[in-house]
Amino acid sequence: MADRFRSTEGLIDALATAEFDRPPALVSNAHITGLGVARALDAHDVPVIALDRAGDGADTEAETVAHDGLAPPSGAVDYAGAVTYPLDDLDGFREDVEAIVDAAGTEAVAFGCMDEWALSYAEADPDGVRLPFAGSETLDDVLNKSELYATCEELGVPYPETYRLEATAASGTREADATVDEAAAALGFPLVVKPELKRDFEEAFGTNVIEVADREEFADVVAAAADEGIAVMAQKRVDIATGRDHSLASYVPPSGSDDALAVVGNAAVRYPRNFGTSCLVETADEPAIREHALAVLDDAGYHGISEAEFVYDADREEFLLLDVNTRPWKWIGMPVAAGANLPMAAYAAVTDATYESSGIEPMRWVYLRDYLSLLAGDDAFWDQLSAADWRRLVSGAFEREGDLTAGVYRPSDPDPAAKLLETEFVDREYYCSC
Repeated sequence: MADRFRSTEGLIDALATAEFDRPPALVSNAHITGLGVARALDAHDVPVIALDRAGDGADTEAETVAHDGLAPPSGAVDYAGAVTYPLDDLDGFREDVEAIVDAAGTEAVAFGCMDEWALSYAEADPDGVRLPFAGSETLDDVLNKSELYATCEELGVPYPETYRLEATAASGTREADATVDEAAAALGFPLVVKPELKRDFEEAFGTNVIEVADREEFADVVAAAADEGIAVMAQKRVDIATGRDHSLASYVPPSGSDDALAVVGNAAVRYPRNFGTSCLVETADEPAIREHALAVLDDAGYHGISEAEFVYDADREEFLLLDVNTRPWKWIGMPVAAGANLPMAAYAAVTDATYESSGIEPMRWVYLRDYLSLLAGDDAFWDQLSAADWRRLVSGAFEREGDLTAGVYRPSDPDPAAKLLETEFVDREYYCSC
């Protein structure tokens, strides 16, 4: 495992004496999602270099720097270190990655585990780095919600009622179809305001969606977005059926969606319950979700790992496509444990390695930190794990038997969970929840 989280120079020095018999994977970020990707690749003996930005206040001149992510102490990670955060300096990020690859003495395969990392690998296009996913133009088309919903309209894929707003049309990629007043009249309140592209919106507003309760609040948010030069849309607030959110977890190869490796997952439990991140996910049999998600990806010409997110609209009695994430995500370990090792399939597509799924089996994934918090703090929530599940979790037998796997917690690889416990009791935390 990586014995420390190194500075960029410290990592370059360490890699200069390393030997690799195959291209290492560059996994960024280095937290829960990155840990899941690292473990999936390590299961097939792929060396992993975890890259992330240094922790706040870190001395970047030192050999070792502060970092609160959970991936570096894992036995699945061979080396870990800091690079320039690409949203701060894309050229600096490119230079750091190229220097790291040069020191390793071999090409590498990049896995971006958050939008900014995946997009930055594609936009920076560092020499010596192979991308197991589509280029930046295709990523932009998929991540642009205006384009995404236009594709849904053309393909007959259900999505929430949405209007592109005239007040921010100058920054948009498609023509507006409503004023603020027209959208308010059509959708009623509350409604949600979403950006075409969430990265700039998140930087400006600290979130990727804003729910507004009345006309005045709606107009204020749209005006603020216009001032920032960000195109936004108004969307109907969906009466979501709790526990029925589903996603298609997939790897689509360059040959197209007919050869996709895919699993439908049901986010049965979120923490917090109605709007948080998934903490219990189960495989599900929903052919329409697979069909609709792959149709959208195929139309965009996207290849790579992705999660297509659907919610169930109780009023319309159908699943609606909300978003597509063109990268791994928090519960990437569920499809891996079910028999669809998406990271390994992606790695094999750009290297001499081979991978073939032996079939998909029923599987559940639990993130115990959030699941236990929900049990302890929400009297209305009833435990959905059985006594046998808990025995297997506590004993570690779940790693060898049964249909349950866990995010972070793994007795055979204990250091990430130990670090999670350590950071729970200090006034410091990693910069994202996944």
